[in-house]
Formats: sequence, C-alpha cells, structure tokens
Amino acid sequence: MLNSYFPRWRKVQGGAQGVVVQPDECLSWPQNIAMGAQHVVAMFGSTILAPLLMGFDPNVAILMSGVGTLIFFLFVGGRVPSYLGSSFAFIGGVIAVTGYAGSGQNLNIGVALGAIIVCGLVYTLIGLLIWWMNVRSGGAAAWIDRWMPPVVTGAVVAVIGLNLAPIAAKGAMGGSTFDALMALMTVLCVGGIAVYTRGTTQRLLILVGLLLACIIYAIFANGLGFGRAIDFADVAKAPWLGLPQFAAPVFQLHAISVIAPVAIILVAENLGHIKAVSAMTGRNLDVYLGRAFVGDGVATMLSGSVGGTGVTTYAENIGVMTVTRIYSTLVFVVAALIAILLGFSPKFGALIQTIPGPVLGGMSVVVFGLIAVAGARIWVVNQVDFSDNRNLIVAAVTLILGAGNFTLQFGAFKLDGIGTATFGAIILYALLRLGSRAAPKGVV
Repeated sequence: MLNSYFPRWRKVQGGAQGVVVQPDECLSWPQNIAMGAQHVVAMFGSTILAPLLMGFDPNVAILMSGVGTLIFFLFVGGRVPSYLGSSFAFIGGVIAVTGYAGSGQNLNIGVALGAIIVCGLVYTLIGLLIWWMNVRSGGAAAWIDRWMPPVVTGAVVAVIGLNLAPIAAKGAMGGSTFDALMALMTVLCVGGIAVYTRGTTQRLLILVGLLLACIIYAIFANGLGFGRAIDFADVAKAPWLGLPQFAAPVFQLHAISVIAPVAIILVAENLGHIKAVSAMTGRNLDVYLGRAFVGDGVATMLSGSVGGTGVTTYAENIGVMTVTRIYSTLVFVVAALIAILLGFSPKFGALIQTIPGPVLGGMSVVVFGLIAVAGARIWVVNQVDFSDNRNLIVAAVTLILGAGNFTLQFGAFKLDGIGTATFGAIILYALLRLGSRAAPKGVV
C-alpha cells in the first residue's frame, strides 16, 4: 500500500551517461527545466498541427496541453510520467461535423467542442469503472496482464511509431530536393549529438538537435538563398503576452454521435502508453490505469470547454523518455508550466510557425522511429518467444494492421490503424490463447 498520495522524489545525478531516472526520482532544477523544455519541443509539433488541421487556435491547444498534463499528474498522484497533447483521433470527426474547409478559423467550432466534452465524459466514466475494478482487486490488475502480455504491448507500442511513419516521411520529403536534404541533415544533427556528446548535452539531444538544424537551415536558406528563407516578420509584430482565442461549446446530438466514440481510441492510446512506460521503467503501473483514464478524460472535457482540442497521452514524449532514460514525473510538471506560459504568448505562437517544415519532418523521423524501436525493446527485455506461433501471429498481424492504417467504419464511427491494431492484438491473443495448450511450437 502506498504511504502517501504523491511520491517522495529522491534527488539523483541525472547528467551522467547511462543513469536511469525513475518516476519517483528527480534531477536538479536546472536539469528539470532543460528536460521539461525538451518535452515541450517534442510535443508541440503535433500539438499545434492538430488544431491547425481543425481550424482551432494553436495557442489554446498549447495552453490546455499544459493544464491537461497537470490534471493528469494530480489524478495519478505524480506516479506516471506522461504529457497530454492534442489528439489526432478527433480530426476526422471534427471536420465532418463542422464542414471545415481546411484554412483559417473554424467558424463552426462550438459544435465540435460540445461533442469533445461528451467524449471526455464517456472516457472519464470508463476510467472510473476501471479504477473501481482495481480497488476491488487490491490494485493487482492481473486481468490486464492476461489481456496484454509483452508480445501485445510491444506490438502496440511499435505500431504507434509505424503508423506515424507516413506523416514523418511526407514531412521529411517536403516539396523539393533541398527540403529532403535538410530533413536528412536534421536527422544527422540529432544522431551526432546522441552519439558524440556526453552528459547534459546528450540528454537534450532533441532540443539541441532542433536548434542546430534550424541554424544550419538558416545558413543555407537565409544566407545562401536555397529553399524558403525563415521569415521573422510575424514574430516581431506579435505581442509578448495576450489571451488566446477561447470559444464556447455547443451541444448537438449529431455531432456527439460522431465524436463521442473517439473515447474508445483514447482508451487504446492511453493503455498503450501505460504499458510502454511500465516496460521501460520496470515498474507495474497498471494500478494507475483507471486514474490515468479519468485524468485524461477530465482534461479533455476542460480543454473542449474553452476551445481546445481533445487531449491524449503523447507518443512523442515516449520517444524522448526512451532515448534520455529520464522518467521523473516532475519533469512533466515543469513542461506543463512552460506550455501554459507559452500558451499566453502570441509571440511564441508566431515563433513556432517559423520552424522550417523540413526540420520538423526530420525530427518526426527520429522521434517516431524511437517509438517503434521502443516496442521492439519490450520484446527483447521480456524475452518474448517468437518460436511460439501464437506470439508470432499476434505480432505480425498487429504490425501490419497498424503500419498499413487498417481502418474499420461502422456508420459514423471510424476506428483507424492504431485503434484497430490495439484492439485487434488484444482480441487475437485472447482467441489464440484458448487453444494454447494444444498448439505446437515452431516457426510458421
């Protein structure tokens, strides 16, 4: 039984190479701030892209990602490292119910916001049910282990990265050979820092790599005239502080029927996150699963009530944790506070728009690739036996469903690749387990 709701964070020397910082450990405050900034950098590309695709205000999305992360932190008692950012699962539904044309402000945003709030409510109710089940079972949550063994969780985590691969590749290729070369240059910047530096610099490889890539891009584009130059005119005109464009929700049954089922996808995403972090930290975090769902659901409801997107635990930040091996939850508190401050800064909103597309594309290749490799690492660490046909089939089918974005649609409800692969892996493993005693081993 836990002695206190929040852990007593023990200070460790996290700058040394190879040191693993657990969720209940902490770094020095300068290191906390630096690592928090790196997590903000890792998430803001997708967190801002999602609202842009739906016609939402990116500054509201950034602000509510920080607020949502703090809500999540409170519900899990500071014991599960996670950052909440804009969920891409809502994009199709929002566009469908609002008729958004793809550019400018979404004038029918209120209808989507009401449905997002209801979706968050459904998600919260699911979380409360699982929370109650965990309390009844004394927190053992053995049923989760039966349904999601390492072969399933490894495949699900790998799928998150593989499913995002087309987005990363498209962003990296850009519209010209110069763009593609700059994306590859970004990959080399991050790779070089990861391999040839040590200590704090190596820990901050995402942040330092991004800054270095932007400098090199500016030399070629602004200095030598290749590609599209970085334009800071909008940054100069934007004020330092100001309110983002908040919006009020409108509740319509049709919109709710389209968007509310997205809660199932959010469950799948959060479940994969918890299992991935459990495997990476070597700690069983299943007891916090219901609380994590509730935290995510409440954060989604609050975000939708002021004009923000629905939120979810972010795969990009799993990639950062994988490569830095720092899982301290205090780092995410710092990241959330930074995001809240940035959400109230129109100048920051203008600045992030100046990051070249090829640089973001190259960063996506690295981060999404790290997520995919994290899934394979789960198999290796847990010594998953792929001479067992059951494991072989489950992993193979899951990877293809997710990487190929296998989509199922039931009327207005649409389940895309990650959701299909997650639930498919769970169901397929359960079905194949029924005859596991009689099933022979051997490679198919």
